[in-house]
Formats: sequence, structure tokens, C-alpha cells
Amino acid sequence: MLPSASRWVRSAVILLTRGHRSRGCVWCQCRNISVKPGGLKPQRVPPRCLGQPSPFTHPHLLKPGEVTPGLSQTEYELRRHRLASLIEAQADRMGPSASSDTHVIVVLSHPTRLMSNDIPYPFHQNQDFLYLSGMLEPDSALVLHGKGRPDQAILFVPRRDPGRELWDGPRSGKDGAAALTGLERVHSTEELGVVLKSLKGTQLWYDSSQPAHPRLHQTHVCPVLETGPTPRLLRPLIHSLRAIKSSAEVALMQEAGHITAQAFRRTMALSRGDVDEAVLFAKFDFENRIHGANFLAYPPVVAGGNRANTLHYINNNQIIKDGEMVLLDGGCEYFGYVSDITRTWPVNGKFSPAQAELYEAVLEVQHSCLSLCSPGVSLDHIYTTMLVLLGRQLRKLGIIKASTSDTDALKASRRYCPHHVGHFLGMDVHDTSELSRSQPLQPGMAITIEPGLYICEDNDQVPKHFRGLGIRIEDDVVIQDKGGPLILSRDTPKTISEVEQACSGR
Repeated sequence: MLPSASRWVRSAVILLTRGHRSRGCVWCQCRNISVKPGGLKPQRVPPRCLGQPSPFTHPHLLKPGEVTPGLSQTEYELRRHRLASLIEAQADRMGPSASSDTHVIVVLSHPTRLMSNDIPYPFHQNQDFLYLSGMLEPDSALVLHGKGRPDQAILFVPRRDPGRELWDGPRSGKDGAAALTGLERVHSTEELGVVLKSLKGTQLWYDSSQPAHPRLHQTHVCPVLETGPTPRLLRPLIHSLRAIKSSAEVALMQEAGHITAQAFRRTMALSRGDVDEAVLFAKFDFENRIHGANFLAYPPVVAGGNRANTLHYINNNQIIKDGEMVLLDGGCEYFGYVSDITRTWPVNGKFSPAQAELYEAVLEVQHSCLSLCSPGVSLDHIYTTMLVLLGRQLRKLGIIKASTSDTDALKASRRYCPHHVGHFLGMDVHDTSELSRSQPLQPGMAITIEPGLYICEDNDQVPKHFRGLGIRIEDDVVIQDKGGPLILSRDTPKTISEVEQACSGR
């Protein structure tokens, strides 16, 4: 049985998928939301550097009216309205008193984190805060409030400070943040606690167990928590929104997939005989960034030979010998959205018979799993199918006996592929963690499909020629209403002939 938070996610996703579009407006039918494009009060972006790219400073990245590349003020406003609708629906279920309560939503940004003394890690925003506001600055907050329906937004950003900006770079300030986001009410972050107390909300929606910004939580939110009722979980509802991608989000993910596909192709072309994993890592990182990625989405796995059987191997510092294969699991982030692709290939550019036999077995299973990616099917169902298909392949390969029972074949499948078939994808690599993989897939959801077979070199229970081989093939997929799944990673070489051609540099 799913916990109550997950039940909210399921009902929220159902509500969201009932939305439709009307001429000139974007509708969310669950609460008759209509957001008219251009309905936000236009404000001129200050002709100076802000705390993030703007149409003034980065016209090559942002069009007028966009908050972040590819995403408009209207899109962010629609997200906030949809969240307000979900909370209004929850309040209706809780009874008349809850429906008339004043609801207050609090979402905090991430802080800047230090790796040592005054040296910061590269800043990465809290995706839930970014999803609702579009703001990329640390030490910020978003508050939504309203009676019954919390659809009034207040943004909090750091005050402009010439002394700090000399060291850390420009800040947007209240005027810059208001113009960039289209929000009319913007305060300095130090006013957050005072404003929260003035709202006197009778129901708070806030994730207090793991605060995104510990200092803002302690200074501004804790005093409100101490005098009010226990807050209700917010993250499951935001994740239900993030699970279903808009056409603009899909376009960003398509570009992330295309960039990473080209990086794979060029990294394969660099493979020649003995090669250092670190060199392939550096090539992959370079090719993603040089073609437009902001940075890698996660530390990639570049695992040669038997190291491919360590699922999260990220040391990437060994020599891959001529005749061995390399498993590269990597992806990039492109303006807030990520790719996650895996390919396995021989570093000398030619599959041996044993490598080809095991690779084709995994590829056949992956093709079958991709064909199941349609509305109403769950990731768990695809996973069960993957195990059955891998069991058949293990029999054909002679890794298990032909007489092995179906039950024992499933056990062998779990042993030789100890991970799930995939996960949700989006702003995070393992996106929307609040969603269960038993959730039926809906149009607009993005997932990965990544079957594999891993045979350690010391496994004397399998034919000798398969020992030390680890193969995984992973693609990124968007669920569509019609026409089958949209494969975001389709440009990445995958068949044996495509891989060998890429390795030859052609």
C-alpha cells in the first residue's frame, strides 16, 4: 500500500491530465484555471546584469518574456496556478472548514554550499523552487497564499549589496526579479518571516523534515511552525506537476538528448586500443559542454572491462585494454533539464563474437521494453516484462540451463540485472522521487529504459567467453498519446553496425 503522500500524487496526476487548451488561453480543467498568454503585467527588464541570464544580457539564450531559456512567464504562472488547484482540491476533500482556510505555501531556494573555507561548490538550485519561480539565485523563497485557493504569489530575493556583489557577482534585486518573473510583489529575503506572520495562514504547506535552506528555515519559518498547526507535505504535489512535461519542457529535454548523443558519437570515435577511462570521461564532458550543455547531469560511469559490473563505478581512472568493452553512463543538463543515456562498446571498435552475442540479447530486450512505453502502462509492469525477457535470453545464451523453470529464470534475471528497468526523468536524473513506479504512465511523462546484463569475471557458473562482460543500453523516452514513445536519445549510436561505424570515426 502506498503512503498517504503517494496517494495524493496519484490523484494529483489524474487531475492534471484532464487539462485542455482553449484558443488564446491555457486551461487546467480541474479548477477552471485560465492563464491568458501575456496576461502578466509587462515590466521592462533593467538594462544591467542580474543574478541570472535575462533577455537584456543574454538575447542569444532568452526571448523577451522568458524567465529561463525556453520557458515563459506564462508557463511559470500556469505551474503556480496548477499547484493552487491541487491544494484547493485537497482542501475540498478535508471538509468545509479546510476549504475556507487561508492556505500558505512556502518553497525555499538552496543556499550556496562551501567545499572548503571560502571556496563554494557550483550553485545548483532547488528544483521545486526553480520549477515554480524560474529564479536561479540562492537565499530566495516563494510564498503562495489565499483563502481556499493559494494563488497569490510573493517572491523573496537577496537585497542588492555592492560589497557582496563585488565578490559574488550581480544580484537581481527586487526590481530585476519582478521584471524577469512578471511577479508584482517582490520583497527582500530578510522580510520573509515578517510577511509569513502577517499572512496568518491557518494551513501551512511546507516540507519541514528536510528544509532546502536550513538558515532560512531556522530564522524565518520555524517561528511560524512553533505557533501553528503541523504543516502538510508539499513535495508530493509539486512532483505530480513536474511529472508531466509541457511541450516547452520536452523541447529542452530533446536538446539535452541531442547534445549527449553527439558527445557519445565523438567519444566512441576517440576509442583506440588501450585507452584511459579518464580520457573518455574528459572527452565526453568536453563534447557535451562545447555543444551547449551547462554541465554534466551527474558524475558519469566510464567503466572498462569487468568494472562495468560495478553499477555505480565513478572512479574512471583505469586503463581499458584493447579488446575490452567500456560502459559509459552519462548525461548533461541543459537549462534545467537533463539527459541520462548509457551505451556499451568495444574500445577497439569491433565487437568480438561473445560481446556481440550478449549485446544483441540486451538490445532485443530493450527494444521490447521501449515498445511498451505507452499511456496506462507502469514502469513496474515494464520491469516485470524485462525480467521475463532477460530470463529467455539467459537460456538462449546458455548462462542458465534450458530446463530452468520460469521461477528460477526470474531469479537469475534479478541476479544478472539487479536494478530496475528505469526511472522518471526531468529536472533531476532520478526525477520526482515521490512518484511510485507502479503509477500508470501518462502522456508527457519522461522515463528511462535501461536493461542490462552483468557477468563478473570470477563467475565460474557461466560460459567462459561471457565472463567479465557488463552491458547496459539506456534511452530517454517521453510518453505520447499517439504514435508510440518519443525517444529523446534516438541519435545515439545503438545497433552494432551504428556503434562500429561511430568508433571508426565515419
